Amino acid sequence: MIDLRGIALRYDRVDPTDPTDGEGPFPTAPVLDGVDLTVEEGELLLVSGPTGVGKSTLLGVVTGLVPRFSGGRLEGDVLLDGTSIVRTPPRERAHAIGYVGQDPAAGFVTDTVEEELAYGMEQLGLAPTTMRRRVEETLDLLGVADLRSRDLRTLSGGQQQRVALGSVLTMHPRLLVLDEPTSALDPTAAEEVLATLTRLVRDLGVSVLLAEHRLERVVPFADRMCLMTGDGRVRVGETAEVLAASPVVPPIVELGRLAGWSPLPLDVRDARRRARGLELGVPPAYDDAPPTGDAVLAATGVTVVHGPTVAVRDLDLSLPAGVVTALMGRNGCGKSSLLWTLQGSGDRRSGRVRVGGTDTGEADAGRRRELVGLLPQNPADLLYLDTVEAECTTAGPGAREVLDQLAPGIPDEQHPRDLSEGQRMALSLAVVLSATPPVLLLDEPTRGLDYAAKARLAALLRGLAGDGRTALVATHDVEFVALCADRVVVMSEGEVVSSGPVRRVVAESPAFAPQVTKVLGAPWLRVDEVAASLGARS
Repeated sequence: MIDLRGIALRYDRVDPTDPTDGEGPFPTAPVLDGVDLTVEEGELLLVSGPTGVGKSTLLGVVTGLVPRFSGGRLEGDVLLDGTSIVRTPPRERAHAIGYVGQDPAAGFVTDTVEEELAYGMEQLGLAPTTMRRRVEETLDLLGVADLRSRDLRTLSGGQQQRVALGSVLTMHPRLLVLDEPTSALDPTAAEEVLATLTRLVRDLGVSVLLAEHRLERVVPFADRMCLMTGDGRVRVGETAEVLAASPVVPPIVELGRLAGWSPLPLDVRDARRRARGLELGVPPAYDDAPPTGDAVLAATGVTVVHGPTVAVRDLDLSLPAGVVTALMGRNGCGKSSLLWTLQGSGDRRSGRVRVGGTDTGEADAGRRRELVGLLPQNPADLLYLDTVEAECTTAGPGAREVLDQLAPGIPDEQHPRDLSEGQRMALSLAVVLSATPPVLLLDEPTRGLDYAAKARLAALLRGLAGDGRTALVATHDVEFVALCADRVVVMSEGEVVSSGPVRRVVAESPAFAPQVTKVLGAPWLRVDEVAASLGARS
């Protein structure tokens, strides 16, 4: 269906060491170099690779957004059913190629969910009766019928991602190009969306080209995999074969490598069958003792209302020193509203939030920054300078070191808006983590980060907790929770429905259990625990 032939893309940069002040750009290493890739009709092709390797760029070449809106020099050809479309603008590909980017809200052009679902069909000139039928079908397909009249600005990040996907699905494209479509979705919603995509692939012959970092979610659904190697080239093949040689693998594949299983398992059911013969040593101990540190942040009776919606309802929360707490729950349950309220910027109807004797809602902006560091769901909101170096310098000592740990190799002169989603996340994290407030509030901090970067971020948070700070991390990334968190708080409809040590809470909730727990059962959380157990036995 879609063929990429000999695709090469490079950007020219001005040499900052050139005494002529950069007259005449110099060529850089290609982002893509001689890429050949075919997306067959009725297949789901997964694109993977480290943070910043060029996955979004590859998708942009298919949609026509690159190099038209990104700059750069493109060589090679893109064929749709054998016809070249490499010079066809994105608007003239929209009938056949639907695209949802990493920031779904950036693509919204209307005010309400129903209007957004219909907008693309209006541009294609479809009949009103057809548009109405497709809107209803898509609302049901994605489980967002109750949101039809909602203002898009009032939706959670995960709800926005579903609506963005729906706005493309209503146009019935032959190829869906999706950039991290599950990154803002809770585990159950992610499985539902992926199951929907699988039905479109298998029942209707739709093709899907999908880039994703959370491979544990997508691998079981993929027909083939395209691994971007970091030198501008790609390796394409059957999913298990590519993963066998990939440095970027989900925990279930890492467990399979450790146990010597061949072929490697791609889903939990297969891994559970293989694990029956795995002889493990003493399992990790449950830590049911309550935290002993003093409460750095104490919230009591917090209620937050947005119009007719109660986002947070009479909530009490204590964040002890030296503890990393994960905040989990389905999309729209109130996690982001709670974070902004704890930070002091969000309005609350009632309740108190105290940090060091100060109510954050009564403090001015400068005082709030001294007390609480907040990473918002859209990390680019924190970035306002022209270069990475300027952002790090303004953030203060240690920012560049944090950035190099999370996403090494980003040039000082790079503009923050030219970074990949994961690199922007790493830079925003560097800005927040390099400051010294006693409380850190992070909203989905792993979006766009590969497994290695997430492990380094977990180590950073553990180190900050060891220094007596406290962190509350709102996330749908259950594997990251297994790496970094001491405790978990689960919200539903604005209320806390479960809280306690990580091993207890995730064992009680199949939806929030990491892959190792699903395969081996509680109290196992991580592959490194299994490795230590096997090492102790030998």
